[in-house]
Amino acid sequence: MSDNAAALAHFAARLAFETDVSDVAADLAAGVPGVVVVDSRSRESWDQGHIEGAVHLPTAEIAARAPGLVPREAAVVTYCWGPGCNGATRAALEFAKLGYRVKEMIGGFEYWAREGFPVETASGVTRHPVDALTAPVSGIACAC
Repeated sequence: MSDNAAALAHFAARLAFETDVSDVAADLAAGVPGVVVVDSRSRESWDQGHIEGAVHLPTAEIAARAPGLVPREAAVVTYCWGPGCNGATRAALEFAKLGYRVKEMIGGFEYWAREGFPVETASGVTRHPVDALTAPVSGIACAC
């Protein structure tokens, strides 16, 4: 395989199995049918804040509980804390083992909150200020 063919295969595969917080937020805002966002963190982490509308399903419980919670035809998006954590990768692997279409949300909850998207807690839904190191503070998409 040539270097170019290898690069094409590599990057196409990444895009097939990864998504970012901006794309997930856009899909949720547009009401794209069949998208199910799964938070694979602990109860304590979930309670601290999570993506509004996400399903709480810790990785260790996916095999037993996913079939009853997540429709088989869903486009599953997993997330965990952030780029320093491979919990979303482990959760995505569990969904793949069950035959689901699944993507990992790169950046995780950390970048979701840092980019100013809605965060839900028991107190309600809030937004953190946009971190200028992660997204344009104007709210205009980075268009990447």
